Amino acid sequence: MERRRADHVAQPETFLFGNPIAQAACAGDCVLATAGFGSNLLYWCAGCNGGMYPFNGHVQAHVSHVQASSLLVQRMTAKLHREFLMWGTSGGDGLCGVYPQPVMDKTQYKYNMLYPVPQTDKINGRCCQPYGRSTAIWGAGKSYPYAGEDFSYMIFRKKNCCLGVGVF
Repeated sequence: MERRRADHVAQPETFLFGNPIAQAACAGDCVLATAGFGSNLLYWCAGCNGGMYPFNGHVQAHVSHVQASSLLVQRMTAKLHREFLMWGTSGGDGLCGVYPQPVMDKTQYKYNMLYPVPQTDKINGRCCQPYGRSTAIWGAGKSYPYAGEDFSYMIFRKKNCCLGVGVF
């Protein structure tokens, strides 16, 4: 109970997004993430994986090990952005450096599983998936019932670069 109170103090917006109406909007984010990338306007949603808040290790809607661990990857990235430990690296502002980005840009990240079963097969010609995409297809058979509770992911972050004149 104390931990939950501490989470609400650190992220007071949790009260806004922890209700059925706000979570119902996440169905639209799931559709968008399945077709491409999730919506940055629905920043409290993690697409098909659930709600982004609260930024802790508790997954209330635990559908599968892969879904829950994918949600935690997204939550941790969002939390690091909120605490200004991760910054924006793409778009016009990120051409020659980084910039403060307290709300994570979902289109900036993709990820794939490294452990317990490496994600090596391409799905629809792609090696990884964006945040929020359903784990139903790519996550099938990726965990073991006896020892498949630890997961490792590789996170790819989009970075726009600039090359100055005379630099080779």
